[in-house]
Amino acid sequence: MVERLSLKGARRIALAAQGFGVRHPAMVGAAQLRRTVERLSLHQIDSVNVLVRAHYLPAFSRLGSYDRGLIERDAWGPRRQRRLFEYWAHEASLLPVELQPLLRWRMARAERGEIGWTMLRRFAHERHGEAKAVLERIAAEGPLAASDFENGSSQSGWWTWSDAKLALEWLFWSGQITTATRRGSFERVYDLTERVLPAAILDAPTPDAATAQRALVERSARALGVATAIDLRDYFRLKPEEGRAAIEALAEEGVLVPAEVQGWRQPAWLHRDARRPRRVEGAALLAPFDPLIWERARTERLFGFRYRIEIYVPQDKRTHGYYVLPFLMDGALVARADLKADRQGGRLLAHRLTLEPGAPAETRERLEGELARMAEWLGLGEVKIGDVVTGEAG
Repeated sequence: MVERLSLKGARRIALAAQGFGVRHPAMVGAAQLRRTVERLSLHQIDSVNVLVRAHYLPAFSRLGSYDRGLIERDAWGPRRQRRLFEYWAHEASLLPVELQPLLRWRMARAERGEIGWTMLRRFAHERHGEAKAVLERIAAEGPLAASDFENGSSQSGWWTWSDAKLALEWLFWSGQITTATRRGSFERVYDLTERVLPAAILDAPTPDAATAQRALVERSARALGVATAIDLRDYFRLKPEEGRAAIEALAEEGVLVPAEVQGWRQPAWLHRDARRPRRVEGAALLAPFDPLIWERARTERLFGFRYRIEIYVPQDKRTHGYYVLPFLMDGALVARADLKADRQGGRLLAHRLTLEPGAPAETRERLEGELARMAEWLGLGEVKIGDVVTGEAG
C-alpha cells in the first residue's frame, strides 16, 4: 500500500521528525542537548563565524538558549566524557560516538585510496611514507595541528593546504586520527583515534558495509520523516547504489513505507514510526546548514522556498545578503535575516530582513522576538535592524 500525503501533511511530518513544534524547555541540560543530536544524527561543522559557528545553531533552533559549552565538552572534552566525534558524514560533522562503527567502511575505503579528493588519495599509495611519518610523530609527541609541523598551515581553505595538512586530512579521512580538540582559531588538533574515542566504541564490532549503510539510511529516514531516495542518500552522502540497496532492504523489512506526496515528482518513503501532528507551531531561525534545509531541492519541494547561501557571491550580486538565516514560523518559511554578531559593539546586526510574499501579518514581530532571543543567547545586548523588505515569490 502506498501512503498518499498532502504537501502540508508531509511538511508537518518532516518538521516533527526534526524536533520542531514542541515547547522549549525552561532549562536546557546535557540530556536535552544529547537527545537533539541523537535525533538529527549529526551537526554540520562550518568555519564561518560571522554570527556563531554553524554547529551550535541547530540545537538553539530546537531548544532555545543553552550553554554552548555543553557541545564543546561532548565534542572536545576529556576522553571519558567524549560523546561526539568529528568525521565526514554529510559534510564535516559532529556525530554521536556510537555512529563511528557505522562509518568504518568509509574510513577503510579512504585508507585504500578508493574515495576522497585526488590530492588525498595519493597518500594511500605513492605518498604513503609521508603520511606514515606524520602519524608516527603524533604517536610520539601527542596531539598536533597542521601548524605544528614544519611548513604547516592553520589556514582552512583547501587550496592553501600544506603537504602536512594534506597528510593529516588523509589520516583523518581514513580514521587513523581524529580531532582531539580545537584551538582558539578553530584549528583542528589531531590525535590517534584510540587515544580520543572511548574504549567501548573502539571495541564495538565493525558491521559490513551493507549493514552499516542500511543503519545510516534508517537514521536518515527517522530524521527526515518523509523523504525521496535522493534525500535519504544525501543525509550521509551515500552513493546511488549504496542508498538503493539500503532502501530496498528497509522497505522489505517494513521500516520504510512507500508514499506519494502531493506535487512531488519522485516517489517518497515514510518512516514507519514518523509522527503525524495536526499542527506545528513555533518560531526558529535556521542555520544555512541546518538538516531541515541543507538539501536545497528538498527545501523547495517542502516549503516552496528557494534558498542559496551567498557567502561566495560578489557583494553587488547578492540577493538577500552574506549570512542569511531562513525564518521558520508555524510550519512555513516566511522570512530571511542577514545577520552578523558585532562582538566588539555588543550588538546583533540584522543588515536586512526579507519577508516572503504572503507572510502573515505577525511575521516581523515574531522574527524580531527571535532575534532578541538569539542576541541574548550570544551575549549581545542590542539588536540593530537595517532594511526590512518584501521579497519576490519563490
